[in-house]
Amino acid sequence: MSENGNKIRIFDTTLRDGEQSPGVSITPEQKVQIAIKLDQLGVDAIEAGFPIVSQGEIQAIKSIKKAGLNAEICGLARALVHDIDTVITCDLNYVHTFIATSDIHMQYKLKMSPEQVIQKAVQAVDYAKSHGLQVEFSAEDATRSDIAFLTKVFRAVGEAGADRIDIPDTVGYATPEFISYLVRTLRENISVPISLHCHNDFGLAVANSIAGINAGATCAHVTVNGLGERAGNASLEEFVMALQCLYKKEHNIHTKLLYETSKSVSNIMGMAVQANKAIIGENAFGHESGIHTHGVLSNPLTYEPIDPEMVGRKRWLQAGKHAGSHGIRAMLGDFGIECTDIQLHKIVERQKILADKGKSISTSELLSIAGEVVQNSKFEEKFKLYDFHIVTGMNLIPTAVIRLNTNGKDLIASDTGVGPVDAALKAIQKVASEIANVKIREYKLDSITGGSDALAEVSVKVEDKDGNVVSARKAGEDVVVASVQAVIDAINKVMLRKVLYPKN
Repeated sequence: MSENGNKIRIFDTTLRDGEQSPGVSITPEQKVQIAIKLDQLGVDAIEAGFPIVSQGEIQAIKSIKKAGLNAEICGLARALVHDIDTVITCDLNYVHTFIATSDIHMQYKLKMSPEQVIQKAVQAVDYAKSHGLQVEFSAEDATRSDIAFLTKVFRAVGEAGADRIDIPDTVGYATPEFISYLVRTLRENISVPISLHCHNDFGLAVANSIAGINAGATCAHVTVNGLGERAGNASLEEFVMALQCLYKKEHNIHTKLLYETSKSVSNIMGMAVQANKAIIGENAFGHESGIHTHGVLSNPLTYEPIDPEMVGRKRWLQAGKHAGSHGIRAMLGDFGIECTDIQLHKIVERQKILADKGKSISTSELLSIAGEVVQNSKFEEKFKLYDFHIVTGMNLIPTAVIRLNTNGKDLIASDTGVGPVDAALKAIQKVASEIANVKIREYKLDSITGGSDALAEVSVKVEDKDGNVVSARKAGEDVVVASVQAVIDAINKVMLRKVLYPKN
């Protein structure tokens, strides 16, 4: 794509820098799954990995390259011939090569003189270009490098044929003001397009990336959910939405897929997203405060900067001690519950008493309170759990068989999982899929008491195909039983919405 004008290039490094997050390691098959999601999202380039690290990495990158994606596929390489050859063996025609340029890195890590660093950088670019590769060159720790020397390095690799130069803020130490100054300085001396690769050690990765773009850079390296080493990289979803909404910059990202992509990456990599994270956190479009819910119900722009549907989200309201009557009435209305002012007051007060005990109020609990106060008969369970069996063991694949009943008809399904809870919940989703069509968006397990016979509390959130989220909570000594009961409860509440709103 063109790097001129107002359209910003999105270089995604979730599969390389993101996978370098401590504790994250994914299989080649999982890397391909994520690459497909990134391509559907619309990223311009995917850094598929660091081929030299393992045979599995090479296998994954080759598979991604063979997938026929629209995005450019890139491999990382140190400024070494062997690294670049390994990128070539992955059938790639795009390499991201790097060498450090800061005094501290040259002295203590590389043990090389500045002249040797320039020589290595130029040799790497020359070698890659002689093999027909597109080359993106990074000066590692650029923001702590001497600017005159950094400019000299970038000018040299540009003359050697580098297609793009990259400024890594390797330890997240730069400020937006410095990034702006650095990009402007380099643009005055170098004609090659400039990228930013910002880390988030001081929480400035997105701000620094935007500052660089506003100063004339045309590309940013980002990761889904801000994954990456230490405090992570610039968050793709935050960067893109800030560019679009605050700075009116263009990009190729399909923003309605941001939330779905975020959840997929979170699930595959096993890295939970903090609830209050901008754009894709569970609470980003959630409201509890009575003042806020009243405002949002009157006009969403009172307390929301953007329409949640722009990023594939749904607005939701939360019961709790801060909730007011307007919010609670709206939540109950979503489930077809009408109540008098006196009944509403009783419901609000009862759920606040529960909240004062330090518990968040699940959708299921609010509806149970309302059902008791209003004496509503709509809450008959659509799905009734009759029985389930779990087979698991040291050398066995955990397998679950679930028997439910709906409308007098028995439904039976089985499935396997990574553990007994996973197998049971997959079996439930399978047996209910034709009617409920739900996804388990969140699963949380807490121990209420200590010891091997501890009382466990399971909290779940399920989402229907229209993005409506319902939460439920169950406690018990058996984690599997509590998990099954919580999911069944949540599905029944989703079914209540479907009965009330069959067109949704």
